[in-house]
Amino acid sequence: MSAIAALAVQIGAPILAKVLNDKLGANAPLVGDVLQAVAKRAGVPVAELDALVEADPPRAVDALREVEKVSPELVALYASGLEFQLAQIRAEQGEPLWARAWRPAGMYMLGLLWLWNTVILHVCNAIWKIALPPMPFEALMQISGLYMGLYMGGHTVKDLAAKFGVAR
Repeated sequence: MSAIAALAVQIGAPILAKVLNDKLGANAPLVGDVLQAVAKRAGVPVAELDALVEADPPRAVDALREVEKVSPELVALYASGLEFQLAQIRAEQGEPLWARAWRPAGMYMLGLLWLWNTVILHVCNAIWKIALPPMPFEALMQISGLYMGLYMGGHTVKDLAAKFGVAR
């Protein structure tokens, strides 16, 4: 996206120039959001932004200027998200280890169960010529759903249920 960043510098869009030239720190999510906003306003996919600068510079300039107008809100939203993450980390530092260790332990356990059920079990059965039964995938899905419900506040499970019509 070097052409779109260079165009932002040329037209005098200082906030977008700083964001796109990575001068606001490690801001990959912010850069992605800005590029998506520019692409949406220009009516092209993000991957074609550089081609748009070559093919239709006025449209690219208009899109950049529109996004530059709202970029202070984007940066403020990004900054508030970072502040929330830091506050969350600070709050968790005061908790005892057992109170905060269940999340990563649960992730590792779920990953191990899925890996066991889909790969390791079949390799072990083939090597030792045994027939250990796999864990039923329905039970594995239920355990995964329970963990997501606890860890992610239930939003993931709720969204999946709404998407697949269970909540009707």
